[in-house]
Amino acid sequence: MTARGGDRDLVVAVIGGGTNCEHDVSRASARAAIGALGSRGFATVEVTIRADGGWELNGTRSSAGEAMSRLEACDAVLPLVHGVGGEDGTLAALCELLEVPYVGSGVRAGAVAMDKALTKVLADSWGVPTAPGRVVRPRDIGSIDWAGPVVVKPVAAGSSFGVTLVEHPRDLDVALEAAWLMGGAALVEKRMAGREIGITVHGGEVGAARATVPLEVVTDGIFDSSRKYDGHAVFQVPAALTDDEEASIRRHAITVYEALECEGPVRVDFFLTADGWCLNEVNTTPGMTEHSQVPRMFAAEGVSYPELLERIVRSAIGSRSSRMPAAAQ
Repeated sequence: MTARGGDRDLVVAVIGGGTNCEHDVSRASARAAIGALGSRGFATVEVTIRADGGWELNGTRSSAGEAMSRLEACDAVLPLVHGVGGEDGTLAALCELLEVPYVGSGVRAGAVAMDKALTKVLADSWGVPTAPGRVVRPRDIGSIDWAGPVVVKPVAAGSSFGVTLVEHPRDLDVALEAAWLMGGAALVEKRMAGREIGITVHGGEVGAARATVPLEVVTDGIFDSSRKYDGHAVFQVPAALTDDEEASIRRHAITVYEALECEGPVRVDFFLTADGWCLNEVNTTPGMTEHSQVPRMFAAEGVSYPELLERIVRSAIGSRSSRMPAAAQ
């Protein structure tokens, strides 16, 4: 079976795993993507970064050198390692060095978006509202003025690991310790009371980006890691918004996407409060199983999960190949 539009099987390396707390989530995305790409006629190579930092190719342990050689020989790479060591620009940098086209945002966009504090600074400068907050490190313990309730989260982690809603001052230190374990710095933000709405932006060049229909996360309390993965998450897509509200979230999301110079599908999460929209975070490597939020948004627009995977891979091959040195093509 030949990938559509080609005279031979296109070979895509799908990278999953990683050494951070999102290892299992990433593996699930990678396995699902491999199945979907196979159904569209692509040949795939399963590349896994084990929790201990070692490498596997198609389930067999390999050296880093063997893994690099295999990646270099592929037509494209689909990096699905969430969090530090993947989503933060690390794998984008690796693909750049190997001169192989890859899906998703480049090094700088991944690095900045992974840092929630830097993302807030950038968003504020472009007129996108964010929640009041501050970065807290272990050396700052005891110097925080309580203005709760607050949400404490790691500066650089995903899937809501290490996120705690703190409603009493006595619980703040424990929440900070949990966040620090995930990355060394914590972001303490005012809790924003409102609806949780996500939207996917995709494209590349400035002016070409477009947004999908938005999705609402229906939950009581904060949408933490247990609610995300215990099977009880409820998603309403499209989210029930007025025309003005939808136009506004699209505008804010595309602004952030273009300011960060993102590429590929990126999920941008907001709160809709009584005062309007408030940016929560930007996910440059969002979950990519068929039941993840981004595929659900595309499905609501009539794009199936396998078709979505084919689209983003072909887009990466086309856009990045055109920018690579002729000798590398």
